[in-house]
Amino acid sequence: MKSIVDLRVNAAERKGENAVLLRLAAPAEVTAECRPGQFVQVRVDGAKDTFLRRPISLHHVDRERGEVWLLVQMVGEGTRQLGRLREGDTLNLVMPLGNGFSQVETLRKAAAGADIRPLLVGGGVGVAPLYYYGAWLRTQGIEPTFLLGARSKGLLLQLEEFEALGRTFVTTEDGSYGEKGFVTQHSVLSKERFTSIHVCGPGPMMKAVARYAKAEGIACEVSLENMMACGLGACLCCVEKTVKGNVCVCTEGPVFNVNELTWS
Repeated sequence: MKSIVDLRVNAAERKGENAVLLRLAAPAEVTAECRPGQFVQVRVDGAKDTFLRRPISLHHVDRERGEVWLLVQMVGEGTRQLGRLREGDTLNLVMPLGNGFSQVETLRKAAAGADIRPLLVGGGVGVAPLYYYGAWLRTQGIEPTFLLGARSKGLLLQLEEFEALGRTFVTTEDGSYGEKGFVTQHSVLSKERFTSIHVCGPGPMMKAVARYAKAEGIACEVSLENMMACGLGACLCCVEKTVKGNVCVCTEGPVFNVNELTWS
């Protein structure tokens, strides 16, 4: 059930060169509704040129501590204003929104009798929803593998946190950390076989991973980052063409099986 809630900022931590991790106090009735891959619409107060809410992925939901985490890349006036929040401030959100990543039964079907071996691929701030998904997979007894990409070492986000959840491989375009190149060029893809791939990041990166998955016959889903204004399917800003026609990413996604899209 969607709610409009005011959540207190427990902590605001700078991450990398241009991101902030917001840890928000959230009651049990709010966290109980959240699923990996969903997002929130955040009202930005104090930014005179920012009128619309900003869509932010759920980075993590810690039900024991009663917290919702948002990993925000500060790229415009709205997100820079979110980066100025401090402990004790209040943030207004509409949440949770959208549909999330695959559940265990879908993963088991994709594995077709083999051990479930999901690969979670993220680029830039697109790593945000993958942490929550990886943590959830661990609770289901499934070991995730992460493949994270960034332009440089300073733009890698939450690396230690990902490493604590599962094996983590990294590429940087300038070679400052991990293997040099793009995620689709990492050697792990030629050395190991995964039963499913789950992706979030820049459009070209997701399409490249989707092409790899299709060529290898691996089930693949992507979390789209189309521009959104309302998050409720009313404004039609986030329409995506699918094999069944145009749909709103905010209500039908943001996670889609690549076979539903017209990329190929």
